Amino acid sequence: PLGGRTLHPGAESRTLFALVQDAIRTLNSLQTNASYLDQVKRTRGDPQAQLSAMDTFLLRTGIQVRDLDQLNIIHVTGTKGKGSACAFTERILRNYGLKTGFYSSPHLVQVRERIRINGQPISKELFSKYFWQVYNRLEETKDSHGAAMPAYFRFLTIMAFHVFLQEKVDLAVLEVGIGGAYDCTNIIRKPVVCGVSALGIDHTSILGDTIEKIAWQKGGIFKPGVPAFTVPQLDRPLDVLKERAQKISCPLWVCPDLGAFEEGGRPLRLGLAGDHQRSNAALALQLCRAAPKGKDLGESPTRGRAHPHSVSAWPPGLQDTEWLGRNQVLHHGPVTWYIDGAHTTSSIQACVRWFRQAARIGKMPADGSEVRVLIFNVTGDRDTAAFLKLLVPCQFDYAVFCPNFTEVSTVGNADQQNFNVTLEHVLTRCLQNQHQWQRLTETGVDSDLWPLDPLGETPLPPPGTSTRVFPCASQALWWASQGRDPRLATPARRGSHALTTFPRLREAGAIHVLVTGSLHLAGAALNLLDPSLSQ
Repeated sequence: PLGGRTLHPGAESRTLFALVQDAIRTLNSLQTNASYLDQVKRTRGDPQAQLSAMDTFLLRTGIQVRDLDQLNIIHVTGTKGKGSACAFTERILRNYGLKTGFYSSPHLVQVRERIRINGQPISKELFSKYFWQVYNRLEETKDSHGAAMPAYFRFLTIMAFHVFLQEKVDLAVLEVGIGGAYDCTNIIRKPVVCGVSALGIDHTSILGDTIEKIAWQKGGIFKPGVPAFTVPQLDRPLDVLKERAQKISCPLWVCPDLGAFEEGGRPLRLGLAGDHQRSNAALALQLCRAAPKGKDLGESPTRGRAHPHSVSAWPPGLQDTEWLGRNQVLHHGPVTWYIDGAHTTSSIQACVRWFRQAARIGKMPADGSEVRVLIFNVTGDRDTAAFLKLLVPCQFDYAVFCPNFTEVSTVGNADQQNFNVTLEHVLTRCLQNQHQWQRLTETGVDSDLWPLDPLGETPLPPPGTSTRVFPCASQALWWASQGRDPRLATPARRGSHALTTFPRLREAGAIHVLVTGSLHLAGAALNLLDPSLSQ
């Protein structure tokens, strides 16, 4: 048996990779995220039904809600930056010598990234072992519960709790999936502290179409007597958070600027690029300060560790934080890749400021020939037109649109499979994005609507950017780089027009490529540009 699962005859000879792929394909066979979101929409008026269902699933796996109290959970929500705030928090706590658990979503390359121990995705062995333990317990009890199996995200949340309990972590950093009040992570009763990153408009069909409604959902993670911190917010959503906290006697504080933590005027260096990360770092520091001291962490304290109220681990923790796919730069020969999974209006604004500043830092080629390429995709009910309008000032010479698939066929890579959509559907969306971009760049945009240029310039939009649509990321990336990235493999489809040479790109002294609009697209790009991530 592997993790309690009886293997078929001859399965012993299968590779670990094949076993893990089998587990992931079984995971993918559960309700897709789109189905789960539809379910949330139908039942969001009854949050107790959401949590009761989660409670039942946990019991069927042998976990009681009170068992989660021992995990010392740090619960974080928000519209943008919550993943970065969690990454900062986990890295600092790990610097104290604590054994950390970290649950986040979505994954970029491999689903194992969602469940981490001491900052590393759980191993293939542990993933397979714990997956089948949880899956088999649910499978064995489903007949007595109306043949119910949890949805994809809910299953992974249950599995994360199981992993953290079995691995006996000291603290667990838990990132909310969507919203807060109805999110399945909100089954926990006694987190040690809660955090709220920057709020904005996203998932409006689920959370509401105003910032106040969204703030109400996010404030749903607050618990009586449990300290909570928020980054500075606009007045109206902040008032909603305060009201939510006051009603249940939850002490809520607004984080000061990161400068308040910088002693002697020495700036704290951050491992994540972008000025917007300063507020995420400040939130992380407050969450760490509120974390329990070593003597309060349970029965197996780590020897010789400092407790989280010590500031000695702050600078290295913040500086050493890594969070792939966010403001990430890869220099590959003449091609520089800028990868940012921004997928809200405010995060796209931050991405534009970061890209325009970062692209100017690089050395200008001797002949002055520099080309800028946008690779873009968007998912869900997000406002594509608003995103693209914000990207126009980046002065792209070419705009490329493609789905989030690494290759046209994902049969051989279970981590990248998406049963929510068909290739025809996503390509139709890409064509719509292309037409939207063409309209924007041909007619021009009111410059007053553009984000402020950190360098004090407001350039005019290009007179009609050349555009392309490709059926997968590998073809889009290869065309943008014209085969000049030494680490990028030639696309599998030899007959693809992605292999068509384009003189201006072939001869440019420098190519700057921004990949943005979706974390899933960022993951597909990283899977191609850094193959070690899929090993």
